[in-house]
Amino acid sequence: MQKLDRVRERLEQIGVDGILITNAQNRRYLTGFTGSAGIIVITKTEANLYVDFRYVEQAQTQVKDFAVIELSRETTIFEEVAKMIDRAGLASLGFEEGNVTYQLYTKYRNHLSVEMIPLTGVVEKLRMIKTDEEIRHIKSAAEITDQAFTHILDYIRPGITEIDIANELEFSMRKLGAASSAYDIIIASGLRSALPHGVASTKVVEKGDMVTLDFGAYYEGYRSDMTRTITVGEPKPELREIYTIVYDALSNALTGIKPGMTGQRADALTRDFITEKGYGEQYGHGSGHGIGLDIHEEPFMSPKCEVLLEPGMIVTVEPGIYIPDLGGVRIEDDILITEEGNETITKSRKELFVL
Repeated sequence: MQKLDRVRERLEQIGVDGILITNAQNRRYLTGFTGSAGIIVITKTEANLYVDFRYVEQAQTQVKDFAVIELSRETTIFEEVAKMIDRAGLASLGFEEGNVTYQLYTKYRNHLSVEMIPLTGVVEKLRMIKTDEEIRHIKSAAEITDQAFTHILDYIRPGITEIDIANELEFSMRKLGAASSAYDIIIASGLRSALPHGVASTKVVEKGDMVTLDFGAYYEGYRSDMTRTITVGEPKPELREIYTIVYDALSNALTGIKPGMTGQRADALTRDFITEKGYGEQYGHGSGHGIGLDIHEEPFMSPKCEVLLEPGMIVTVEPGIYIPDLGGVRIEDDILITEEGNETITKSRKELFVL
């Protein structure tokens, strides 16, 4: 079923006549349009992408299944949508409540003679199941990430700063074909490795440091997300111990995750294992999340996630243990949910590297 048909089917289920799409990633997902501005309106009979003069030619080249309508200097998006609503005789129009400010909502409400209905997740839920093309792009991003990791192992040494490592990773991924990194690269060494989101700093890497590298590539609009923790010189025995626990927890999840399982159950495959080893309190974040056009997408695997995993979803699996004043370990892979189980698409070695 085409994406547009699936949106219309969902609107019929919830009893809304049309929907206003303002989220940039949802706009790209539905239309293929990569420009930075544009509004979508979908009804039972029309599907329009409104853009200004800057993007008309680009949109006409990229967009299928939607009419491309140029906004003139003499009119506003509010007036154009009002015309469409009057023409279609709509009584209600949904909008993405997580993406529309109160100020913008007020403007639409004042211009449109319909009931404005706040909606959540109409397009995002469709995005959980990746198309074949999306899977190819994410796998390409993962391959770039793997190659960059191989490169950076020869670069890391005592005396280099975390920001130096992050910059080299960024440069390497761009040379390999990425448009950029998928997000702000996390490099956390020594005591800073106990920070789950320790974005690269000016700290110098020292001998004996654990170094957490959390990074990914942005390729053709899609993202990868991988974490490896290495050590520069021999680590403390306690750090080796928690590395082994995290490694085994990840292995347990990669063996056990399969379609039909809830995100809660998938989360438990790492969380219960780490808790049994005595470190449950040091594992405070969710065990994974969807990736795609955004670096964090549905589903979000956690003790509260009731979403069923389905073939075509791509999610991260990322157990970690973080101990203040000692250090931390996180190991993360991207996996594709398949009909039989799952496929790991980040291929870099997970056994501890001692540089």
